[in-house]
Amino acid sequence: MDSKKAIDLTIFFRLLSFSKSYKSFLFISVTCTLLLSIVSPLRPALIGFTVDSFMIKSQDPEALLNWTILIIGILFFEGIIQLTGSYFSNLLAQSVIYDIRKRLFKHIMTFRMRYFDQTPVGSLITRVVSDLEAVTEVFASGLMEIAGDLISLIFVLILMFSTNWQLSLMTLIPIPLLLFATRIFARAMRSSFQLEREQVNKLNTFVQERLTGMALVQLFNRQDKEYENFKEINKGHRQAHINAVWANSIFFPVVEMLSSLSIAFLLVWGALQISGKTSAEIKTMYAQIIAFTLWINQLYRPIRQLADKFNILQRGTVRAERIFEILDIDEHIQQTGSRTDIDFNSTISFSDVSFAYNKEEYVLKNVNLSINPGEIIAFVGATGAGKTTIVNLLGRFYEYQKGEIKIGEIELSQINLMYLRKHIAIVLQDVFLFSDSVHNNITLGDKKFSRDEVIQAAKAVGAHDFIMKLPSNYDYKIGERGGVLSTGQKQLLAFIRAYIYNPHILILDEATSSVDSESEEMIQKATEKLTDGRTSIIIAHRLSTIQKANKIVVLEKGEIVEMGSHIQLLKKDGYYKKLYEMQFVEIK
Repeated sequence: MDSKKAIDLTIFFRLLSFSKSYKSFLFISVTCTLLLSIVSPLRPALIGFTVDSFMIKSQDPEALLNWTILIIGILFFEGIIQLTGSYFSNLLAQSVIYDIRKRLFKHIMTFRMRYFDQTPVGSLITRVVSDLEAVTEVFASGLMEIAGDLISLIFVLILMFSTNWQLSLMTLIPIPLLLFATRIFARAMRSSFQLEREQVNKLNTFVQERLTGMALVQLFNRQDKEYENFKEINKGHRQAHINAVWANSIFFPVVEMLSSLSIAFLLVWGALQISGKTSAEIKTMYAQIIAFTLWINQLYRPIRQLADKFNILQRGTVRAERIFEILDIDEHIQQTGSRTDIDFNSTISFSDVSFAYNKEEYVLKNVNLSINPGEIIAFVGATGAGKTTIVNLLGRFYEYQKGEIKIGEIELSQINLMYLRKHIAIVLQDVFLFSDSVHNNITLGDKKFSRDEVIQAAKAVGAHDFIMKLPSNYDYKIGERGGVLSTGQKQLLAFIRAYIYNPHILILDEATSSVDSESEEMIQKATEKLTDGRTSIIIAHRLSTIQKANKIVVLEKGEIVEMGSHIQLLKKDGYYKKLYEMQFVEIK
């Protein structure tokens, strides 16, 4: 438990360090908190003094009115301080969270693809959205109010003991019980927050994955089963929150009971002290009892709120711990290169390249290959042979463990990563489109491309006609992941995107494997246009799409087993010919 507290303290101070950029907001918030913590406890003392001086000891209506106006003025002043403090503490909170969210998202975008392969998207969404919302409360209503409540408690106790130490002691009799209950409550709430954290993450991940894969769920009639799974996860989520509600429902009645007990002790002790007192002393005690009754409310309210705010602080630090886990991950793309003096019209060479996704389980083994400038090279092979892995290495989405990949005489890791990717375009089998216009999906929001350039690129690829048939043409919103478009139309948009960026190296990864014959013919024409005059790498299952390639590389289990033109490979009577006969001869 102690070690956990130490870790939480470290997280808390790390979180607090983000407020350094907003010292003025912090200063105003702290100043308002201090003023409110001092002014509020003074009000009962002034009320007690007014009652004692101008209602009990002397009947002075004018003085009573003046002091009443003063007390009302102080109350109004408290409201202004509270409003100002609340505004600036929330402004501080939102500013800090804005910075953390920017830093977190920017950090995530630098991760290697390997990280995204192993991490559910729903989990990352939870970190960036709901976890940070919980952290907001640390600054908005946790940190400042806890500090204010602590200062207020101390000041109330000073005023109480300076007024009447005996009444103070009687009032504080239930406090040890309250502290004990608060400690148990804090432990219970921390446990519930940890469970809540896990359940929120589980629920977000489940919902995100099922909504993304809804077509698969419906295709295999999994609706009822997935609904049952959702009910179980949702039940766990509900139970995590119920645990917190249960702890609150026990703790707060206990606080109210102990508060009433303090008032009861106060009244009983006051009644016992009346005997033997003079009339003036009794009147003074009445005034003190009035002040102490107000102070008891101010004493227990901060203690009750301290527990509540401490829960907010705990929830925030628990969520912050998860955020810092992401920020501390060292899964960055290796920005080792700085070279930008690259001639991409050079030979791309693979020399004894080996790569493994997991330790020593190599999916590429001693690959040796040369790709001449302007050449069209195709990779074929069974699923898992290593075709896509090769192009992923070329784009540095993964780092190879052995060998060298060079463009000309320059090793790939020496090239500035952004510069490298600026000259490479990849068209994937599963085209990703944003929920945006056709124009923005082609340009990816880059303002340097005009509408005329986009139209010219679409005409060159052969996609202009179908775009003009859409309701708003190039401004048509295509929905999430391009849901309103056919597979062939999505591919054509990806071709336009690649064409307009005018890359030196073009990679087509299974670009025609999921389209119909009519779309395939359009994409074949687009491919011819796109590959003309640039180094092109094509990965394909359909051998009809690669017969015109300058060189075909046949991969099997991560190794190159054959290499040559379409005619040369057919003459070898090897693996490629078997693939060709499976696709064409049997059809005849």
